[in-house]
Amino acid sequence: MKEHTIPVFIKSIEKLTPQVKQFTLSPINMTKLPPFSGGSHIITYIAGENGFITRAYSLTNLPDQTDSYQIAIRLSENSNGGSKYWHESIKMGDFLKISYPKNHFPLSFKAKHHVFYAAGIGITPFLSMMAELRERKTTFELHYASKSEDLCSFYSLIKENFADETTFYFSNRHNKLSNETLLDHRIGTHVYFCGPESFISSFRNEAERLGYPKSSIHFEHFAVSFSKNNKAFQVKLTTGSSISVSKDQTLLEALLINGINAPYSCRVGRCGTCEVKVIEGEIEHNDTFLTEDQKNGHECMLTCVSRAKSEKLVIQLN
Repeated sequence: MKEHTIPVFIKSIEKLTPQVKQFTLSPINMTKLPPFSGGSHIITYIAGENGFITRAYSLTNLPDQTDSYQIAIRLSENSNGGSKYWHESIKMGDFLKISYPKNHFPLSFKAKHHVFYAAGIGITPFLSMMAELRERKTTFELHYASKSEDLCSFYSLIKENFADETTFYFSNRHNKLSNETLLDHRIGTHVYFCGPESFISSFRNEAERLGYPKSSIHFEHFAVSFSKNNKAFQVKLTTGSSISVSKDQTLLEALLINGINAPYSCRVGRCGTCEVKVIEGEIEHNDTFLTEDQKNGHECMLTCVSRAKSEKLVIQLN
């Protein structure tokens, strides 16, 4: 593990819905944890049989409450070990390591009004963001879609603290959230999307079609999406090392598992920290960081999300 970490323990676990648990993490060697801004996340490191299980989760507590951190994790039906381990194996009192807070989904200081669109567990980054805006006395609103009231994470908390700013949409009541609501916002509004990939794509594309400036459209991905069409490929480094990348593994994960000191931060193709130079091979770009010209040039890629179209890549670590 190459980055600085903080040792913490599980202070409490609360079941929010049948599929979502909230975990409170308290520090071991310090009285206060580092402060953070609305929209921040941490990376959690849990020792597994094949190395560390590394996952990023949004911080859901108030930014000024740093005696502990809180994260909420939904049990994924297709879990590769992360959410399944948290739900089935993590117990109160367990120790783990976390990263310092990072924020690749910050509030815009240029917005005249903030509008949050959440689906399911996509509500998590917006809790700290709304709390920060409330402190700033800045206007905002939340549109939150869930299957039902019982499956709506943080329903009571939101009703208690942000009732006037929130509209709930429950599909079991045939009340679906539509991207047509994007038509209702005044000039100067910034929109923020978080939820499943299809949800983000639908709202993001509609916002662009309606003429929202790209600088006013913000979104947060949960994690890397693995396609059923993914294929394994080989990677050769200019240092001479060669590694195999399986179809359900990212290039970054393969590099780290093989002991290669590869840079990274967000792990979802947003920040560009893991960018490497490509000497040979075709690339399947899945990031939202590189420009279209950079992608078409096929001379660089982000190892955390992008893959090879060809059977082999030759790369140079920066």
